[in-house]
Amino acid sequence: MRRKSDVNWPVTILLILGLVTIIFPLYMTVVIAFKQPSEMTNSISGILSLPKSWSLDNFSEAMRVTDFWHSLLNSVVVTGITVVISIVLHSLIGYAIGRNKAKSKFYKFIYLFIVSGMFVPFAILMMPLVKQTAQLGIANIVGVIVCYVVFYMPMNVLLYSGYLTNIPVALEEAARVDGASTWKTYWSIIFPIMKPMHATVAVLTALGTWNDVMTPLVIMSGSGMNTLPLAQMTFQTQFGTNYNLAFASYLLALLPLLIFYLICQKQILNGVVNGAVK
Repeated sequence: MRRKSDVNWPVTILLILGLVTIIFPLYMTVVIAFKQPSEMTNSISGILSLPKSWSLDNFSEAMRVTDFWHSLLNSVVVTGITVVISIVLHSLIGYAIGRNKAKSKFYKFIYLFIVSGMFVPFAILMMPLVKQTAQLGIANIVGVIVCYVVFYMPMNVLLYSGYLTNIPVALEEAARVDGASTWKTYWSIIFPIMKPMHATVAVLTALGTWNDVMTPLVIMSGSGMNTLPLAQMTFQTQFGTNYNLAFASYLLALLPLLIFYLICQKQILNGVVNGAVK
């Protein structure tokens, strides 16, 4: 009697196709980034062949042209400060709304008002943002951070207020019986319990902030300061036909996030899974 195969071939084929669609472009990027322009040909075999000599010249030139270290520092500062402020501020707002929206029409209105911001297109906000930040004198990194904190507030408040429904109110009531204030109860009990959601919010906010190019472009245009994605866009318009240099710059832009993921992948996965399941 023939034994039925345990292999799910449709799923296996889809996984293989998905793997190829990821690995093939990455392979081309790495190979072209290490090649010299003289090695580039119009044939498929010439494009896909390995470099004759592995050189870092394209990377050093790309770092010089894009002012890589300053752009990287700006991106790290913007992303780091945005994540910290978002976790502290949005968790507080989510806590206040989550604990009161069921018994107060005012908090329910505030909740709906904030969450409705998720459906406002960025194009509508673009020109008002440029004018407002210029009038306030924050058409710089500070203005970019403020905008990111506001932009991600609807999504993060939605996540935090939803997560709070899984935390028993009895914990807060017990703390109040022991004489703790609402402020102390939040920071001593609720905030630590929400660590899985903090991880989820940090990942989503950091990825969106790091990869965004429109907000820095609109607000910091003409200031001489670039984030890494903005520097890459400027570089692409100037050197788009030099594929070896362009692909090297793309790998440089990808490298910080890749290193961050490799170091923190366990914490990221645990935070996302626990935040979704708890």
